[in-house]
Amino acid sequence: MGKATGFLEYSRKENPFRDAGERLHDYADLHTAQGTEERHCQAGRCMNCGVPFCQSSFGCPLHNLIPEWNDLLWRGEEREALERLMETAPFPEFTGRVCPALCEKACNLADDGVTNRDNELYLIEKGFAESWVRPRLPRERTGKRAAVVGSGPSGLATADLLNRLGHSVTVFERADRAGGLLMYGIPNMKLPKDIVARRIRLMEEEGVTFRLNTEADAEALEKFDAVVLCGGARKPRSLNVEHMDAEGVRFAVDFLSETTGKLLAGEDCNLAKGLHVLVIGGGDTGNDCVGTVLRQGCASVTQLEMMPAPPEFRTAGNPWPEWPRTLRTDYGQLEAICVQGSDPRIYETTVKRILTDEQNHITGAETVKLRRTAEGKMEPIAGSEQTLACELMLIAAGFVGCDGKTLETLSLIADGRGRLMPEDSSHYLGGKLFSAGDMRTGQSLVVRALADGRAAALEADALLRRA
Repeated sequence: MGKATGFLEYSRKENPFRDAGERLHDYADLHTAQGTEERHCQAGRCMNCGVPFCQSSFGCPLHNLIPEWNDLLWRGEEREALERLMETAPFPEFTGRVCPALCEKACNLADDGVTNRDNELYLIEKGFAESWVRPRLPRERTGKRAAVVGSGPSGLATADLLNRLGHSVTVFERADRAGGLLMYGIPNMKLPKDIVARRIRLMEEEGVTFRLNTEADAEALEKFDAVVLCGGARKPRSLNVEHMDAEGVRFAVDFLSETTGKLLAGEDCNLAKGLHVLVIGGGDTGNDCVGTVLRQGCASVTQLEMMPAPPEFRTAGNPWPEWPRTLRTDYGQLEAICVQGSDPRIYETTVKRILTDEQNHITGAETVKLRRTAEGKMEPIAGSEQTLACELMLIAAGFVGCDGKTLETLSLIADGRGRLMPEDSSHYLGGKLFSAGDMRTGQSLVVRALADGRAAALEADALLRRA
């Protein structure tokens, strides 16, 4: 597979970031795509491994046939490479932009792994440009009707596969645009919204119906033969402090969604202009908030993370081919370093108190340093308090379960972690109901939600064919 000596002859080259000074003035794509010759060389670095960990459970949740399509790409057989990719990957244009590329860290080249994410993005974008990507209609319809509630990653993957299997699929989405997290939860510079809209149009051409601005209640779902719930883990984790209701205290995804909505509407989206911003949470969403407020012209941005900084290199307890739990500086932090001269992250720190004025507007935050106890818990360090100026606090501390509105509407009860996870770990909830994605597993990666949606579709298909 690939070129036998390719990994020795070619060094790893990812699609580079656009210059920070340039990209901070727009919401356009973060990266600059490399050309055909470079992509072929990068694909040639893929070896004929005896055990391709890239497509194992350590690597790709979709079990993409990575060595096979890399080999075809290296040989210049691009259309055939895309066809092989699309056998398992429903939306390479999404994963090619937002997937953390677990496969690359599971590569036998370890932390110098093949650039699979950039390679798959090249293939799918070449496919759209050359009109290789066309509507794929089922050979025949089964006469069965399936409903998918939610149009995020798992919902789209479920709908896509059920439709290909011949069922008539309707997707219910409460927002004004389809895509869920892909449309409103991920910033445009990370996943351009015209890319999401392009896929939705293609799915419509393939026969999938989208009902927007619509809540899926029991009455609306009664006419369907199978229903897959893909509402995500929408309930955000809050802070256990006073004045959470203060003006200027917001949950991160709400803020990112409003920004995208205004951007799509052509409205002023500089929600953080001139403000001192405090981002609570050191994960991907927190980083997205940092990059977003910098584009909006904030006065400053600081990011708090309650856990210690990860090590720079793998520890003995985190060997290859596991995902490396090491320090990663993403685009938002890099941009903050460019603008402010230092990393915005402060580790082992949390908010102790939110400060407000008489009108209940946030004016600052009192923070406190933390330390790990012998039991592994993080506890405050007395006397380490510090006051930071803050007119906008964005809470990106994760999610604690699925939205209660859907549960109430359908008379469902979540487990102790706020999930609709069946006791047997399947996707089947009983009757004609199934669950998939973050609603079933809890907060996870887009690629895992895609894989879970496809698995739920196969279970629903089995029920529909028995009925």
